[in-house]
Amino acid sequence: VGFLVLNAGVDRPHEDITKEVVQMVRDRIGPVAAFKTATVVKRLPKTRSGKILRGTIQKIADNKEYNVPATIDDPVILQEMEEALIGIGYAKAKEE
Repeated sequence: VGFLVLNAGVDRPHEDITKEVVQMVRDRIGPVAAFKTATVVKRLPKTRSGKILRGTIQKIADNKEYNVPATIDDPVILQEMEEALIGIGYAKAKEE
């Protein structure tokens, strides 16, 4: 899964951009990359020092319990990531 953060002012349809990126990766790396899914997000969850919280994103995608890291820059981003992952069929919506 790829997460794309677009530059300000990009007004192309997100579907076109994700298809183009998937094809570009497959063309440059080859089909062995098995890269098939991408989605556009507003921002990525990062620590205050700028590291992307890949492990936390993976736990959200796998629908596993996770702890909000104390070093996260903005905890609201995790909810945004969960919504993006649900939109592409990875994380399951929580039952309320």
